[in-house]
Amino acid sequence: MKHISDFESGNSASRELPDWVPDDARAYLEHVTNGRSMRDVARQKGGHASTISRHVQKLEARRDDPLIDAMLSELEKAVQSNQRAKVAHDRELMSEARRLLRRLCESTAFLVMAANMDKAAIMREVSPGHPVRTATLERHIAEAFALKDWIECFRRGKVRSYRITCAGQAALKRILSAETAQSGFAEATTPFQEQHKIWGERRQAVGVEQRPKRVRYNLAESPVTALGRRITQNWDRFLTMGRVGGGAGDSGPAAGPGDARARVACALKALGPGLGDIALRCCCFLEGMEAAEKRMGWSARSGKIVLRIALQRLQQHYDAGN
Repeated sequence: MKHISDFESGNSASRELPDWVPDDARAYLEHVTNGRSMRDVARQKGGHASTISRHVQKLEARRDDPLIDAMLSELEKAVQSNQRAKVAHDRELMSEARRLLRRLCESTAFLVMAANMDKAAIMREVSPGHPVRTATLERHIAEAFALKDWIECFRRGKVRSYRITCAGQAALKRILSAETAQSGFAEATTPFQEQHKIWGERRQAVGVEQRPKRVRYNLAESPVTALGRRITQNWDRFLTMGRVGGGAGDSGPAAGPGDARARVACALKALGPGLGDIALRCCCFLEGMEAAEKRMGWSARSGKIVLRIALQRLQQHYDAGN
């Protein structure tokens, strides 16, 4: 799946960068290298200047890592010269990610890189103090992994050691899930959902003869969570734009008890328009604050104040025994 960056329109020099370059790095380059204001970058991205500022500050601090600093320096050269960056292309990076992230996910595995080395190595301790090499990779691939936050440094020195991050593990799950879907298997058609799963195996008796069989299951999900997805609630009707308190009527146990919806409707009525909407969006829809402010048409950082008032009002509502 080709990623279309938010900065590929207009006269942005980010169009010379490969698709794998993260949006926060593109924003950093637009501000630091091209000299565009944070407000201008935020306006083009459809976000807030404070978000761009956090991205810039975070990446500036991460330049202490020589891998990230070298990659950003190479990207800066491409932006300044308006030429294609001499870094890993998208297909190469995905191919190497599939091969190398698997190795880094192995127990006791880590990546080593020295300042004067053109290649990095992935090591694994088969016994304490006795690591063996399991893979090698080009330096520019390691730099791309670091910029994408797939690896993090945990041991500094002349030779630095890196380990895989949660983002790296999630990326590997997405890659493998996408490959499974392309192969014609329907069990992994949503790569971004697949990244949150941790698969394990257990032996379970099946059939009339109760023969033990190995069963694959998700360690990150309990049976209660799976049941909760089946018993769903439509919150759309509770918004001010719809009919307040107009949740779906009872249609059996799976539709949810009516008294629970009545309590929600009563609480939202006590909050009133605005307060009820922001509480519903952030607490029930799990929307981020910036997304909620944009949907409500509010100014930046105003949603946090309104949500605080809504939660205080909600606490008073329940403390009164409602």
